[in-house]
Amino acid sequence: MNPGIKIIKTDKAAPAGGHYVQATVFNGQIYISGQLPVTAEGQHTFHESFEIQARQAMRNLLAILESAGGNASDLLKVTVYLVGVKHWPEFNIIYAEMLGETKPARSVVPVPELHHGYMIEIDAIAIVPSDS
Repeated sequence: MNPGIKIIKTDKAAPAGGHYVQATVFNGQIYISGQLPVTAEGQHTFHESFEIQARQAMRNLLAILESAGGNASDLLKVTVYLVGVKHWPEFNIIYAEMLGETKPARSVVPVPELHHGYMIEIDAIAIVPSDS
């Protein structure tokens, strides 16, 4: 691995479930892998409501960002994959609540399905504060 790349791993978010890491840091930016709504203990929530899934995926994303020394205000770009567009309005409410005044660039991509039957997956790019 490139010595300039730092791997981020935290037990406060869902563990990586495949051949990837929770996030990498390079050149002052953190690249957070797609977060499904799996708990930090590895429990699947695909049977839960969209709201519970969305909040869990967001908690995972923010926990990984915090593990790298950042917070929501450091987010640059968020990509959200939703199964169908019907959840978009509900997601907007949850997203605004969890990010507060932070408004990073964002894409919401409706998809026909996600792994394990989940309704949401979120990835992001953020800056890492220089003192981290």
